[in-house]
Amino acid sequence: MDANTAFTLVLGLPLVASPIVYLVGRLWARQNGSSSNANPARWLAILALLAAGVFTYFAGVGATATYTGITLTFGDLSLTMDGLGLFLTVTVLALGLMATLYSTKYMEATVGEEKFYALLVAMIGAIIGLGCATDVFNMWLWFELMAVTSYFLVAFYRDQKASLEAGIKYLVQSATGSTLVMLGLALTFAATGTMRFDLLRQAAQSANPLLLAAGALFVIGFGVKSALVPLHTWLPDAHSQAPSGISAMLSGIVIEAGLVAMLRSLSCLYATSTSHIWGILLLVFGALNLLVGNLMALRQTEVKRLLAYSSVSQVGYMLLGFGMAFTYGAADGAVGGFFHLFNHALMKGLAFLAAGALLYALYIANDRHGALTLNDLNGASRRYPVTAFCLSLAVLALGGLPPLAGFMSKWQIFASGFETGNTVAIALVIFAALNSVLSLGYYAPMVNRLYRNEPSQTVLEGKPISAWMAAPMILLALAIVVIGVWPSLLTELTSRAALSLFLLMGG
Repeated sequence: MDANTAFTLVLGLPLVASPIVYLVGRLWARQNGSSSNANPARWLAILALLAAGVFTYFAGVGATATYTGITLTFGDLSLTMDGLGLFLTVTVLALGLMATLYSTKYMEATVGEEKFYALLVAMIGAIIGLGCATDVFNMWLWFELMAVTSYFLVAFYRDQKASLEAGIKYLVQSATGSTLVMLGLALTFAATGTMRFDLLRQAAQSANPLLLAAGALFVIGFGVKSALVPLHTWLPDAHSQAPSGISAMLSGIVIEAGLVAMLRSLSCLYATSTSHIWGILLLVFGALNLLVGNLMALRQTEVKRLLAYSSVSQVGYMLLGFGMAFTYGAADGAVGGFFHLFNHALMKGLAFLAAGALLYALYIANDRHGALTLNDLNGASRRYPVTAFCLSLAVLALGGLPPLAGFMSKWQIFASGFETGNTVAIALVIFAALNSVLSLGYYAPMVNRLYRNEPSQTVLEGKPISAWMAAPMILLALAIVVIGVWPSLLTELTSRAALSLFLLMGG
């Protein structure tokens, strides 16, 4: 298949499928009742994502044949599948397909199920577009589409007060961040007369106060979605109240998409005289995220809130790697940052899916309302061995235990810091390593509760977990182990993503 045709289908399929999924699902619900557990919306969504994945392979072959990738032009809109666009597309489709498969049981017979799948597919399409945008303005438009769909998904259980409050909080903070990005766009255009990434890179060769201000606005605006401390306060509520498949998407790819948008914006403003500013900012935010995320996670008693704060900390490792690239020109830092971004999508996606499976079995299937607490994990391995194993594997990988995927990506980031020979960089690496040990202070007790304690009454009363929920968890668990043992599988993908970033920086 022609690479350009495949690229067009990758971009168009999710966006075209979204309204079709809704309309078909809505018609089915009207004829068979909103509580019908055979709504075809779910299968249409899965087929659309599977097809997009197949076309991504053909588009990726063309994209990796050159340094700059393949480009499509629709009037004034231009989209390019370069290394970074391909990386984000593969990541979101992989996790999105797992979350959709998982949700076929989790969201079964939920009123408005067709809306859920339509919004989820649209959000995935928006993230693909964001990764392939060639100018800041169009990237912001894709970013907004991603944001709008995620607002509705966070507040999907709008009849529950906590869910609605989480959605509103997320909306207000995200809208504030989007407004700041829009101001950054205005300053960028005022200073350069363009918003195209390649032309901005040329215009930013000399320091310009307007571009410095625009860069700061991009950091803050996109930083809200990326959960940079102290802009992260929406995240624990949103993750804990959203359906578990959406919690996995929010933590595994949505906050990372915000980070990619920030990196794209900063890299094209990478002027020789100001480059150190952006690198230092990334390193500072990375250190803050590592420490604050861990300290807050240690205080949590609800599993999904704990995992949400863990995401704040995990973003810190990514920022550390990218900060090494921006500050010291450490290419391995950027490769390690993308490697950890991909691994985090798998690890945190699995953690939320496994926690959600227990929440479903212990609460939702029993028509009970409540949050899954650490006490609920007691002895869960006796009744739910597969789910307990998957949750344990996910959190241990997040903690950086070898030979799992999380260890390999953290090691690459740490190695890039040591290779710089810079005292500050080495100190930050040691700080990050200590934080990785600190994170075991809340990961290890989870595993201990799952295996060493007697089953809680809640576990004893729990319902079985469907194979539709278990299958995606097993696939993610296998991927985490395989990548940990064979990290070179992702070398081409992550190296191409890093190359795209350095090309924007003029490297």
